[in-house]
Amino acid sequence: MDYIRPANRSQATLFPEVLDDYIDAEHTVRFIDAYIESLNLYELGFTHTQLASTGRPPYRAEDLLKLYVYGYLHGLRSSRVLERETRRNLELMWLLGKLQPDFKTIANFRKDNTKPLQAVCVEFILLCKRMGVFGGQLIAIDGSKFEAVNHSSRSYSRKSIEQAISELNEQLAEWLGQMDRADEEELAMQAEDSMGEKIKALQAQKSELEALRDRMHDEELPGGSLTDPDSRTMRTGHKGRDVCYNVQIAVDSKHKLIVAHHVTSEHTDLHQLLPMTRQAKKVLGVDSIEVVADKGYYNEQQIVACERMGASCYVPAAKVNGGQAPGMYPKSAFVYDSARDSFLCPAGQYLRYNFTATKHGKQTRFYETSACQRCHLRPHCTRAKRGNRRMHRWKYSQVIDAVKARLKAHPEKMALRAQLAEHPFGTLKRTMGHGYFLSKGLEHVSTEMSLSVLTYNLKRMLTIVGSKGLIEAVMMATPIQQKIQGYLSQRSILTG
Repeated sequence: MDYIRPANRSQATLFPEVLDDYIDAEHTVRFIDAYIESLNLYELGFTHTQLASTGRPPYRAEDLLKLYVYGYLHGLRSSRVLERETRRNLELMWLLGKLQPDFKTIANFRKDNTKPLQAVCVEFILLCKRMGVFGGQLIAIDGSKFEAVNHSSRSYSRKSIEQAISELNEQLAEWLGQMDRADEEELAMQAEDSMGEKIKALQAQKSELEALRDRMHDEELPGGSLTDPDSRTMRTGHKGRDVCYNVQIAVDSKHKLIVAHHVTSEHTDLHQLLPMTRQAKKVLGVDSIEVVADKGYYNEQQIVACERMGASCYVPAAKVNGGQAPGMYPKSAFVYDSARDSFLCPAGQYLRYNFTATKHGKQTRFYETSACQRCHLRPHCTRAKRGNRRMHRWKYSQVIDAVKARLKAHPEKMALRAQLAEHPFGTLKRTMGHGYFLSKGLEHVSTEMSLSVLTYNLKRMLTIVGSKGLIEAVMMATPIQQKIQGYLSQRSILTG
């Protein structure tokens, strides 16, 4: 008996092994190859999809796109890492036909094709729709913070940037004073040169901060960053505060597939319910749908807009402190009577409609009663020396009341929200390692997120139908001329 021995590295073979033999028939890379060859990258707007008559031959856009999809699927997102993998990864050698583009070419492809790469993500979502894997009945919307390429020390609020500029002015004054003393005492020229370099560096920092301050003022921004101007300091669950982007997703309930996503610089989710619902409904192509989201999305105007376009919302109201003094009746003690269009107060009196006015940008109806002046409960109702306790009600409050009643009748929806919306973020951040961005600027960051969503959905679809089922779906949807062209191009690459 002996150990299992490896092959002799220097032994020659009469018939070299074929690269295709190393890849299983149902391997993931076979679908990546078939899917990208089925796309019309020229129509999607990719660069180098038409050859010029002169100049150096470029890499095909299809091959570089395959490299990125494979890389993002396996947590390999850096252009230098992808370059290294093309030289040692057997799966990539098969997928690219042994092409080895340098890291600059790989990086420029993502930089120069921001919109087309986002379109590829949409194309895969549409493929999933054609395969009937979306339920189209309920979606969960949620947001999560993804770290930006910007250290927290280079991100400022309105207050902190003024403080930083003030501190730089003090340092400049101190160094200029030292420079003057050096001139008077005739110190060495080398010491003066080092002081001058320090002063130039401080002045450059001050100019950079002043430019950021002016931009914040002109665009009415609450804060700003120097390395990545579109990123913002946001509250995060695990670190407290960090410089991030706010990533929004809408997840279909049937297979936890992402049907819509969006990247924003807004700190909160308050204004994201309507655009995400509209985008998801458009993708799914349904007239009505149920939408569940957490209390961070509670925006009455957007809830009403969603309801009016056929989206039944399950969004709990955020608990807010109305500033009610101790011992005073809260607003909840006044019961609205829809039949009378009046509020019933704790003393049994009705506050009737008085006038309509705009309050916080909403048309609001105000209600009063003259009984307040002689009411024995007045000290617990209002502290105004003159006037009466006044109640107000928004024009569309009946819609909000219906949403609250619906949520109360179906509390299980909120438990379902956590199962649906938090699962994709956990997979993206923990399993796939996509919890931070590598590029700068909202447009480039959005492209990165599209690649992440594309590969997350691909990962889910490989679990649901497998690589073979996906290839069959692609081949059924691809025109025969395009199939033949893709087959011939691949054959020429593999055979040399």
